[in-house]
Amino acid sequence: MSSKVSSLKQKAIVSWSSGKDSAMALQKILEADQFEVSTLLTTVSEPFHRVSMHGVREELLERQADSLGLELVKVMIPYPCPNAVYEEKMRNTLQFWKRKGVTHVIFGDLFLEDIRRYREEKLALLNLTPIFPIWGKDTPRLAREMIATGFRAILTCVDPRKLSPSLAGREFDSSLLSDLPDEVDPCGENGEFHTFVYDGPPFKKPIRVEVGKRVARDGFQFADITPV
Repeated sequence: MSSKVSSLKQKAIVSWSSGKDSAMALQKILEADQFEVSTLLTTVSEPFHRVSMHGVREELLERQADSLGLELVKVMIPYPCPNAVYEEKMRNTLQFWKRKGVTHVIFGDLFLEDIRRYREEKLALLNLTPIFPIWGKDTPRLAREMIATGFRAILTCVDPRKLSPSLAGREFDSSLLSDLPDEVDPCGENGEFHTFVYDGPPFKKPIRVEVGKRVARDGFQFADITPV
């Protein structure tokens, strides 16, 4: 009976950044139990084999998918990547998954209207529907909820124009939230920082990692998170 009910659910794919926001969005979708979710979709910088912008190693991305029990789809992009190339690769990938029955795409966006509008417009061209499970949430409250419900994450990338570069490699925890300047969004939604989530409610087991070298590149401070 349960398998029959499951087959009637619409299929969704998760736009997965490897960070806490997409993990929280996934958790909200799983709790609601309205969609069949089986796949993570992530853009990976081909020359570096790292998650775009977050700088997370491809191996750790694969470990996330394994712990979540979900299929991983990597969209390999060049560096630098012209927007036209990015859009073509994403369009081709999403068209493929649409043919496999996917009707919705899950995003972890919080409040940036231009990004939401961009996603809605691009997906409308493919007749796919975006879902924003944590959209409009109060970000100080959401950040505390993430921590309280067991999500564990590390800051992998910091914008030194907005935040001290020394915070790269810090745990995303209550202590960090206390140290953030008032003008910095607690979830980093304005690009102040990006994270790698290594444990939380949807994970079958935590991913064992340690913080490696910290490097400045392309105007950002990165902490290299390495598997243990």
